[in-house]
Amino acid sequence: MTKHNANNERIKRSYFAYLKEARRYSEATVDATAKALDRFETYTKCRDFKAFHFEQAIAFKKHLTEQKAIRSKNVLSKATLHSTLVQIKRFFQWLSDKPGYKSRFRYSDADYFNLSEKDARVATAKREQTGPTLEQIKHVITSMPSGTDIEQRNRALIAFALITGARDGALASMKLKHVDLNANCVHQDAREVKTKFSKSFSTFFFPVGAEIRAIVASWIAYLRDQKLWGNDDPLFPSTEVTLGENLQFKVSGLQRGHWSSASPIRTIFREAFNSAGLPYFNPHSFRKTLVKIGEELCRTPEEFKAWSQNLGHEATLTTFLSYGEVAHRRQGEIIQGLTTPPTGKSTLDALAEAVAKKLWAQEESKSKTAVS
Repeated sequence: MTKHNANNERIKRSYFAYLKEARRYSEATVDATAKALDRFETYTKCRDFKAFHFEQAIAFKKHLTEQKAIRSKNVLSKATLHSTLVQIKRFFQWLSDKPGYKSRFRYSDADYFNLSEKDARVATAKREQTGPTLEQIKHVITSMPSGTDIEQRNRALIAFALITGARDGALASMKLKHVDLNANCVHQDAREVKTKFSKSFSTFFFPVGAEIRAIVASWIAYLRDQKLWGNDDPLFPSTEVTLGENLQFKVSGLQRGHWSSASPIRTIFREAFNSAGLPYFNPHSFRKTLVKIGEELCRTPEEFKAWSQNLGHEATLTTFLSYGEVAHRRQGEIIQGLTTPPTGKSTLDALAEAVAKKLWAQEESKSKTAVS
């Protein structure tokens, strides 16, 4: 059975370079594209892309709907089908004007990878995102042990995620020098910290409680004063694993290096929430919690703009659209509350009245000036 096709591999390599260098996509996006194309080539038994015909796309869609996920053993979700087919469609659209391919099929032939309108709506439907409450997070943190340096690190990790809203990639790559306790600020320098879209920005500690800041400050003091670590050492070092006397691996403490990925961080969050008797919430969900807090605390557009920038959002609209939707339950409460007519003046009425009074005062002033 053919394992690969040399021509396909060469053109795929060119496409991946195009995605990374020209379109500036991340490695994760390129990997997702490679995975999608691998699914297609497995189905076609690595048939040359030059032999592509739109009927292949139709048959592949049917084949894909019958496949099952490796972990859940359930049929692939509509979202997975959609993302896979979109990646393949874009590839063949790009391929359609390349030498040796443009005479074989047309740009529009890639449209046959589209899902039906119904399935596409299901796949792209926005679902309500849930995040833990501030009380739940604090319960998890206070429930965590802190007897060993690893336990202290884990507790400080969750406390730091709450007080800064940093993404897990940033948490894994943060260094001691990036935290300024005097200014209650974290400098997320994209040259060293893995931020989204490689964007540098500063985050001031969110007002989530003095006890949360104290945990973070205590951890930093431990690393600097007792471990004697310096500015370029990791804020949250990886776990050191050594070979024990019985020739089995064991945890022996902290390693003076960063985690290679954010996967261990998500594991720490999962274990902490499970130990506290709560459902698992990933690090990114803390950002939704912080947005909800901001909606309650911020009283002016300027304040919410500052809150939004603190999360690394250049546009306040990003905060609203990505994290700030009204919860389902609260939506119902608001609508039910609108059935009762307001007893006082609306904000619009009050504003109109204030403007009218201001104009009347100005006219009276002009009249007095003219008489005198």
